[in-house]
Amino acid sequence: MDLETVAADEFGRSLRGIGLNLLVRDVRAECAFLETVFGMTPHRVSADFAIVAYGDQIFQLHADHTYHSNPLPGLLPETPPRGAGVEIRLYDSDPEDAAARAETAGGTLLQPPSDKPHGLREAYILCANGYAWVPSRPIAPPPG
Repeated sequence: MDLETVAADEFGRSLRGIGLNLLVRDVRAECAFLETVFGMTPHRVSADFAIVAYGDQIFQLHADHTYHSNPLPGLLPETPPRGAGVEIRLYDSDPEDAAARAETAGGTLLQPPSDKPHGLREAYILCANGYAWVPSRPIAPPPG
């Protein structure tokens, strides 16, 4: 499927499994952040919507104003962070690289890259919309 030209109804019918859709204040700015910090590939970017590819997985961004008849925007806080309590884990992203690019791309480094007891090296990065992005890599197992 060509993500740049697929019709909305065809795209919607193609979705399976679990999906992720983030409401954001500025779709273009969020796409620039995700592309700069994590190397994601945005498609069909407009003021209203974008499809974002992370490896072979996709998710969607929608601008707040596109949800005018949806009950969800009434629950959004007036001030960040919006995504409090949600971690978006990126298992195929280098935490050092992402952390180095985060602040210049408009993000906040909540926790620098560190080894965790669950076997991952990860960082916590907050985007301007308040979502916690967690780039991580497996830690090499101890020898022996």
